[in-house]
Amino acid sequence: MIDKFFDHAAVEARQSARWEEAGAFRAGRPDRADRDPYCIVIPPPNVTGSLHMGHALNNTLQDILCRFERMRGRDVLWQVGLDHAGIATQMVVERRLAERNIQRRDLERDEFVQHVWEWKEQSGGQIVGQLKRLGASCDWSRERFTMDEGLSRAVLRVFVNLHRDGLVYRDKRLVNWDPHFATAISDLEVQPVEVKGHLWHIRYPLAGEPDRYIEVATTRPETMLGDVAVAVHPDDPRFNGLIGREAVLPLVGRRIRIVADTYSDPEKGTGAVKITPAHDFNDFQVGRRHGLAAINVFGPRAEIRIAGNDAFLDGLEPGADLDALLALEGLDRAEARKRIVEMLEASGALAAVEPHLHSVPHGDRSGVPVEPYLTDQWFVDVQGLARRALAAVRSGETRFVPESWEKTYFQWLENIQPWTVSRQLWWGHRIPAWYGPDGHIFVAETDEEAGAQALAYYVVNGTLSEPEAETLAADPDRLAAFLTRDEDVLDTWFSSALWPFSTLGWPEETPELARYYPTQTLVTGFDIIFFWVARMMMMGLYCTGRVPFDTVYIHALVRDERGAKMSKSKGNVIDPIEVIDKYGADALRFTLSAMAAQGRDIKLSPQRVEGYRNFATKIWNAARFAEMNGCVSAGDASSAPPEARDVLNRWILAECSRAVAEVTRAIEEYRFNDAAGAAYRFTWNTFCDWHLELAKPLLFGTDEPAKAEARRTTAFVFDTVLQLLHPFMPFLTEELWRLRGRDSVLALAPWPDLGEIGAEEAEAEIGWVIALVSEVRSARSELGVAPGAQVPLVLVRPSPATRDRAERWRDTLSRLARLSAITEADKAPGQSVQILVGEEVAALPLAGIVDLAAETERLNREAGKLEAEIAKIDAKLGNESFVARAPEEVVEEQRERRAEAETRRGRIEEALARLRAAA
Repeated sequence: MIDKFFDHAAVEARQSARWEEAGAFRAGRPDRADRDPYCIVIPPPNVTGSLHMGHALNNTLQDILCRFERMRGRDVLWQVGLDHAGIATQMVVERRLAERNIQRRDLERDEFVQHVWEWKEQSGGQIVGQLKRLGASCDWSRERFTMDEGLSRAVLRVFVNLHRDGLVYRDKRLVNWDPHFATAISDLEVQPVEVKGHLWHIRYPLAGEPDRYIEVATTRPETMLGDVAVAVHPDDPRFNGLIGREAVLPLVGRRIRIVADTYSDPEKGTGAVKITPAHDFNDFQVGRRHGLAAINVFGPRAEIRIAGNDAFLDGLEPGADLDALLALEGLDRAEARKRIVEMLEASGALAAVEPHLHSVPHGDRSGVPVEPYLTDQWFVDVQGLARRALAAVRSGETRFVPESWEKTYFQWLENIQPWTVSRQLWWGHRIPAWYGPDGHIFVAETDEEAGAQALAYYVVNGTLSEPEAETLAADPDRLAAFLTRDEDVLDTWFSSALWPFSTLGWPEETPELARYYPTQTLVTGFDIIFFWVARMMMMGLYCTGRVPFDTVYIHALVRDERGAKMSKSKGNVIDPIEVIDKYGADALRFTLSAMAAQGRDIKLSPQRVEGYRNFATKIWNAARFAEMNGCVSAGDASSAPPEARDVLNRWILAECSRAVAEVTRAIEEYRFNDAAGAAYRFTWNTFCDWHLELAKPLLFGTDEPAKAEARRTTAFVFDTVLQLLHPFMPFLTEELWRLRGRDSVLALAPWPDLGEIGAEEAEAEIGWVIALVSEVRSARSELGVAPGAQVPLVLVRPSPATRDRAERWRDTLSRLARLSAITEADKAPGQSVQILVGEEVAALPLAGIVDLAAETERLNREAGKLEAEIAKIDAKLGNESFVARAPEEVVEEQRERRAEAETRRGRIEEALARLRAAA
């Protein structure tokens, strides 16, 4: 007996255990050995992470695809795993150690890494349990971690191969540097922040003419110690005669060139900009174009470092106050800025200061300004790899859905720069490079291989004799002391780029790699098309010669109900686990699916989730109704519909076949919202609201053959409903599948395939019944007829077919439309509202039921209010200043309110037209 209420928490726990016990999600099941494989790799969440609404959307869509293909009989592998998340994890562990008054630098590297592994085993991977609560049908037996032994071996192999092919190299370049963590970080880890700063105007005297100067404007006076030039636009007439001359750097006295470069914008500041190649990305490029030196005046914590800095000291003029400059040594950049501005002011070099709002890049984890920093790093030359990845998409080997995201992919790869892959951290894949006594670099997968390379090299160049080399080779400790391993680790994205094939066993030729690679679909967000998708494409083609996936589905963002991006600072974050606790995983999943239109962000509100919780309740109640009326399942799931003679049964089977086709086609085309919408409409409207209501006379009647056919048909259609909804609402549907007498799990049941069921006469007849009831109900609602009031219906000159239908369905029509009588007339009675059903007219006499004059007055008042509301909104949207200043989500909300008001006004106008006709 099905319980009266749907207890989602109990059902979720029960069905999760059943799936686990049945091994429902395991890839490579014996019964599917001869089936086509289908593989999705999960975007590996950080080991430090917890489920947010973006994860919930991403994994719901992946799960829909996996459950759908599993039910279609394919051998599905949804590869799950976690990313080691270098900087994020190190930050968590450092913070935990600090609570015990332990600093990372107080530990040996191996000690600290051991602390990280201990934390990972105890606390990491919380998100895995949360994904299970969401209903993710991953093959949990194959969970991987980017620091696993197998995946680590793949990382080392790729790095060594890239170095062998000349694609990995070490160079001194500018990188994004986080001074808090003292490491390079990726562009993805940099967030722009609007800052109220200043623009300082500084006079740079011309060399040989101390009374003349060129004025520059800068937001960063603290970096001027590293200035090597002043740039002006070649076409700026203000600087005619100055290009090619030298200026004198204030405070330092260094002579610096005045160069012509189009980087300088005549419309900004003074038109002249100071060039500091070691501390600005644009300046670095200007420096390369003009052969300028790069003088680094900062240390790794963004502190002033000029003492012992030969590049800085070599350029000092005799007149420079070295003591005053050395007093800046060790100062934080913010304090150094204040001191340098004071020194400029005291020397008379500061011309002006003005407020300046500008964007400053910050580390997304540290929250401190990121420093362009000149340092030795490892890089991957990705231009050749990018060309192959571009060609794969252009040729159609891999496609993007929506297709518009290909432009973003092309734009990034066509303008790609060398990839900085080294990070100054302790947690991660340590770079497999060793340095000899003379600094020569040896890249190898193991210590032993590096040692062998080094000994061979130094014997050939004469540094070691063969006996000395043999002695070192026989003593691992001495050999280890002879070489120094690189301290840096690889960017987390490096190992993530190998995810589709390293998780399947590459570089070994495993059965899993042969069966499941290339994978089929990647589901991810647009923000990591370059940082992850493009890199997987490049590495997949480089390592395997094949694209890693054939389709990339890009989903949009989940925003709050007003369209604002969710953030802790705004206080508008919706926690998916809290939503699941309150409404159930099925309600959340269906909400996200129903709103996942291609290319459109989701505006999520708890009310929407509550609405789909009510949908789950509707399905539960339909199951109880079916059970109480003998509409029980017959054995195993079958896609063959039962024989049907009754018009209602033929109609619902035809509608069911249409719904199956519509949902199937929409999922295949990644139109998740259309698939969910089709399943919803068929379930709630067609099946529950109409079929079950119209079937009651058959189910409650005494005609046993008719009752038996109605039971069989209803049972079959309801089972199909459960199958259709399973990818979206797995817990509810699996529970009802069990309660309807099935021992096997629905997750492994076949996807319905009814073919095309033609029932034109049945569709015409039931369509007429539904249209008539709907029109009567609409008219009653618009005209304020009391819900309990019985009204007569007059068919105006009905056709023989309509007369017959009205007679056959008289009792049902009277019950559903609350009709006191159904009669015929040659014309509509006075004071009646006419309704059109198909090409025929019916009328509702309202004399004595509705006060037509009072109702007209009420509707006119409501129409007036709506007119005023629309005019007010139009005034706002017509105000260019409002549209420009207001947040995008506010403007969009106004447009939506206007559309809603317009719809209500249209309905009122229709009702007024009916009242005028009745009068």
